[in-house]
Amino acid sequence: MSMIGPGSGPPMIHWWLGRRKQADTGTANSGLTGDAEPELPPVQEGPKDLRGRWLNFKQSVTGTTAALPRVLRLVWDASPATTLALFITTAIAGVIPAAAAFTAKLLTNAVVQGIGIHNFHQPDRLTLAGIGGPGSLLFWQPPVLTAVQWIVLLAVLQLALFAVTAFLGTVRNITQQLLQNDVSMRIQLMVMEKAASLDLAFYEDPASYDLLRRAQTDAINRPVMMISTTFGLVQTLLTFLTMVAVLLIVSPLLALLALVTPIPAFIADTRYGWRGYNIARWGSRLLRRMNYLVTLVTTDSYAKEVKLFGLGGYFIDRYRLIAKAYYGTQRAQVARRYMTGFAWGNLSTIATSLTYLYVALQAIVGRLTLGDLTLYTTAASSVQGSIQGILAGFSGMYEHNLYLNNLFELMETKPSMQASPAPAKVPQPMRGEIRFDNVTFAYPGAEANALTDLSFTVKPGETLAIVGRNGAGKTTLFKLICRLYDPNAGRILIDGIDIKDFDPNELRAQIGAMFQDYVTYQATAAENIGLGNVQDINDRERIEVAGAQAGASELISGLPEGYDTALGKWFDQGVNLSGGEWQKVALARAFMRDAKILLLDEPTSALDAQAEYDLFERLRSLTRG
Repeated sequence: MSMIGPGSGPPMIHWWLGRRKQADTGTANSGLTGDAEPELPPVQEGPKDLRGRWLNFKQSVTGTTAALPRVLRLVWDASPATTLALFITTAIAGVIPAAAAFTAKLLTNAVVQGIGIHNFHQPDRLTLAGIGGPGSLLFWQPPVLTAVQWIVLLAVLQLALFAVTAFLGTVRNITQQLLQNDVSMRIQLMVMEKAASLDLAFYEDPASYDLLRRAQTDAINRPVMMISTTFGLVQTLLTFLTMVAVLLIVSPLLALLALVTPIPAFIADTRYGWRGYNIARWGSRLLRRMNYLVTLVTTDSYAKEVKLFGLGGYFIDRYRLIAKAYYGTQRAQVARRYMTGFAWGNLSTIATSLTYLYVALQAIVGRLTLGDLTLYTTAASSVQGSIQGILAGFSGMYEHNLYLNNLFELMETKPSMQASPAPAKVPQPMRGEIRFDNVTFAYPGAEANALTDLSFTVKPGETLAIVGRNGAGKTTLFKLICRLYDPNAGRILIDGIDIKDFDPNELRAQIGAMFQDYVTYQATAAENIGLGNVQDINDRERIEVAGAQAGASELISGLPEGYDTALGKWFDQGVNLSGGEWQKVALARAFMRDAKILLLDEPTSALDAQAEYDLFERLRSLTRG
């Protein structure tokens, strides 16, 4: 076993290296001081000329419709049966309004005919054609009934249509909620799988955190919303086609008027959808800072310092400042969007009123029956609403697609470190020889190298302690051995093979490590240790051996439930450990692997002198074994 560990201990090699320095990107803004956020950058406005606007609109339509197949595939893969049920209920609901309007026409005419029969003592025998219906329905000849019988029959039919509409709405709400749950889970899993596949460089770029947050929050509801909107468009289109056919019988001009008047409101809504997306993208930084401030005030690991330094009120004030900046910008956007929609929406209101007036005048001069009046006014309103629904639906699809691009952008992100297409087999058994051959490395965006032309060799079974000032590159050395980064120049070899030739996961399986900023998992003591080799997380004997090797046995045996004691208080009534106690648990996690290379970064920084001495004695014993 080869062991490398910064700090005091056996034979040492010293070197001094430059401190890592990040590239100067301007004044840092953590949110803890200063302004809430620089002013919102201006939104790029679209073209002003007619041709430019048409091309812009065409591009928006093309981009949105092109995104539909992959969104549908995402939703379908999450739950095929629920997606199909949502589509069927939506399609059926699309033709019911026309049937309901026609039934209302027949019912009105039947009532008028019944009044005439009663007042003028006419024969009480009515056919379907006599009340404005067709003479026959496919191969069925409607019977001759009394006025009361027709009224009761049509009233029951209308009630059935209302009941079916309500039932379909309920089924649609259920399927949409179930589908939302399935898709949300699928997207979270996709984001987690992608995040796990990306290398460490991704997490050291603040823009990556913004992208992750947008993919997790902004995009998580959008696929179902976009598909529901698309299915809603199908429903609205079916309603529109049936109703516009009715309206064309009265006046093609009125049908055209109903088609055209909603378009300005649609253009305005699409424009504000783009602005809203830009504000949300800009605001993702603010939301992360707001969430960070909430974490500082509400998490136990920060509670001691927050209480001691009296930071609670200060953090709350900072949250209030940033939240006002974020929600203030959204408030102005929402007000402008809906007021503009209201202004342009008045055109549709005027067009509908003119249609009602025209149909009423036609009824007065005897060209239409009262049933026709009911049908055509319903058709006019429905066509108007359908056009608004189609345009608003497309505007919604366009906006949903903007947000979904965050998810697809994350999914298309590739690791900066590429695995070998034909990886070499990790030597079995591995001897554990490590050789740095003229290695130079600089962190992404840094001006200075963290390591420069570094060469050394660690022999199998050798224990090497690395000592250097803060920022000298000690932790960087470990990251390179674990292949969390690739060097900019030179090679790192294990047992004579360049580590770039290995599969990264197979290489890391041969390395046990404890970093300086080790993780304190909110889990039981056994789980905290077992995560060092997740295949053996339920192997209690192996876990106890690792605990003994790290000197944590006495600590854990003194806990209320031993290895089954919850550490941390996030989820259970657990126990909070001291820094030195947590360090022993983290060290035991490193021992869980039967690794030939053991990397310990400041392994005794939180231990007392006796515990430090005992640890080094155990390490010497392990290397001799």
